[in-house]
This record gives sequence, structure tokens and C-alpha cells, in this order.
Amino acid sequence: MNYTELFEQIKAKQSFLCIGLDSDFEKLPKHLLNSEFPIFEFNKQIIDETAKYAVAYKPNLAFYESLGLAGWQSLEMTIEYISDNFPEIFIIADAKRGDIGNTSKLYAKAFFDKMDFDAVTVAPYMGEDSVKPFLTYENKWVILLALTSNKGADDFQYFTENGLRLFEKVLEKSQEWGNSENMMYVVGATRAEMLTDVRKIAPDHFLLVPGIGAQGGSLHEVAKFGMNKNCGLLVNSSRAIIFADASENFAKTAGIKAKEVQEEMQNLLKSKGII
Repeated sequence: MNYTELFEQIKAKQSFLCIGLDSDFEKLPKHLLNSEFPIFEFNKQIIDETAKYAVAYKPNLAFYESLGLAGWQSLEMTIEYISDNFPEIFIIADAKRGDIGNTSKLYAKAFFDKMDFDAVTVAPYMGEDSVKPFLTYENKWVILLALTSNKGADDFQYFTENGLRLFEKVLEKSQEWGNSENMMYVVGATRAEMLTDVRKIAPDHFLLVPGIGAQGGSLHEVAKFGMNKNCGLLVNSSRAIIFADASENFAKTAGIKAKEVQEEMQNLLKSKGII
């Protein structure tokens, strides 16, 4: 999916919602546990009820890898289901890969050739040769970790040298490798005010912003500081949508929660004159 196609979907759905498929086996509704593939059945029902409100889905691979072969099968089935039934939706592998060049090349092949994700999250710590193999695929995206909202972010990301913080160095240097047509950045919602500084360096790039909902980030603040003329945001919510209800009505409840977020996003897009 290219930049224009993603923006057109945002305008059509009046939404920039990304739903994280952090499908924790321990939190699944009990009535699904007798299914052959409980994770896939859970995802399928969530997707069916929320696809009209979401422009992206983001499976976090830890919840699939931890289950071994069955988890990988559920992941592949999930990606195929989205691609077959909702081909307009952007699919992100939240994998946080980043290794030496020949290894990254194989990771890129796995996510882009084998499983046909649109994007993969990548850690920049090892530098250019660990990132560029992912950028060789047409209409595929690297989503580079820039400024995260976890407690440990303070350990490295705000380190300052010559007046430049490390996350700013990542934003600046990485634009020598990719551009706004094939690279996005992760910026945590719980530090929304920092989006102003991010936008000074990366004004046109899409930003993947996790942390609203269960993590307490403010959608209004994210839009205030981070939205650009083409929206430029994919805002993720996971637990607050997919685990809002553990009953047999879990999927319908997820749809209601997704609609609530979409309606708020619709108002924000209108206030910025984007729709």
C-alpha cells in the first residue's frame, strides 16, 4: 500500500484508527477455547466487527510466537483473512526487528514476501545496514522506533550530544535511508507533547502512535501536536478495544468501542479541514 492509498482510506473511513491484535491467549473469552485455532477465531470476530472503523491492524508478534507453531498458523490465517476480506486495510507486523544486514534481509522476506504485511516495526540501534533491506520492497513500509513511552525510554532516548537528543538523531539520520513514502516512526501517545519536536524533523511522515486507551494517552493531545495536513497519524488502541468484554458478546463490544474512537477521530479530522 502506498502513501496515497493509505490517506484515501483515512478520508473514506474518517478514521486513523489502528487496532492492535495483541491477542493474549490468557485473556480470550472462555467459549473460544474449544476452537481449533482460538486466537484466529478471536481475531476474525474482532476484525468483522471493527473493520469499518479501522484503517490498520497491528498484530504484536509476541502473542503469536509464544504459542509456537499454532501461534504462527493463527497469525498467517489472520493476515490472509484481512487481505482476502478487507484488502483496503493496512497490516503492520509489530515485530521490532533489527539485525545485521543479511539477517534483516531474511526478516524482510518473511514479513513482506511470505506473509505479505504492509509494514514492519524495526529497531534502529544497529544502524543503516540493519534497516535498508526492509526498504527495498515497493509499497512496503519500515516503521522505525523513534520515541517510545515505556519507562525505560529515559535510559537512552533522551541522551543529548551537541544539542541533539538521541531520538532526534534517529529521526534525522534515518531520512538519509528512506522517505515519507516508505518510512514511518513510532512515537508514544503518553508523551504527546513531544510530537511537536518530532514534527520539526519529520513534518510529512506518518507516525504510528501507540498508547491511547488502556495506557492513558490522549487522542486529542496526539492530534493537537502530531497531525499534519494529510493526517499523518495511525493511532493504535489494543486492549481497550479487543478486551473490553470477555463474554460471548466480546466482538460486538469491540465494535462499539472502535466506533467511539472513530467518531472522535472524525471530529478531529474535520476540525483540521482534512475531511
